[in-house]
Amino acid sequence: MRVVLLIAALLALVSMAWLQAVWLGRLDPKQLLGPWYILAVASRAKDFMVEKDMRNVEGVVVTLTPDNRLRVQSSRHGPDGCHQSIVELLKQDSRWVFENPSLGILDYRVLGTNFKDYAVIFTQLEFGDEVFNTVELYSRTEIASHQAMKLFTKWSQGLGFLSQQQAQLQKDFTCAHKILQ
Repeated sequence: MRVVLLIAALLALVSMAWLQAVWLGRLDPKQLLGPWYILAVASRAKDFMVEKDMRNVEGVVVTLTPDNRLRVQSSRHGPDGCHQSIVELLKQDSRWVFENPSLGILDYRVLGTNFKDYAVIFTQLEFGDEVFNTVELYSRTEIASHQAMKLFTKWSQGLGFLSQQQAQLQKDFTCAHKILQ
């Protein structure tokens, strides 16, 4: 009896994951466009655990170029104050997967979103000989909803991030506001 219940539970989990992947595959990437705050991050970068307590909220503006590239403009706090950057990501075969290997961005995708308030973003990066993943919580507001934080935590833990590899960013909006005005 326990074996039957275990198999049924595993099949339900696989079915739910497959349905969610199919569901996200039909979304329109244009729904990601606009201004966002990055309020939480999970990362396997080698310096993340040392730096995570000093990281502030970041600002991101996502646009679509005329040639259908996803343009991500960000502003984050760095050693010399606010640092702004712009990256353009090329669409892979899937409508929700983008990349720019020449910049070290191997995979950029939306894991979950409610379309208007939050998005959980997965990125696989490669810098030199270091390859690592991040999960970020994008929010349209300065405070994430309970639902958004719950989904961020669920994805982070589900992808194997340890608690020390996760952080809610400090509520300093100085650099975020430079780009989101």
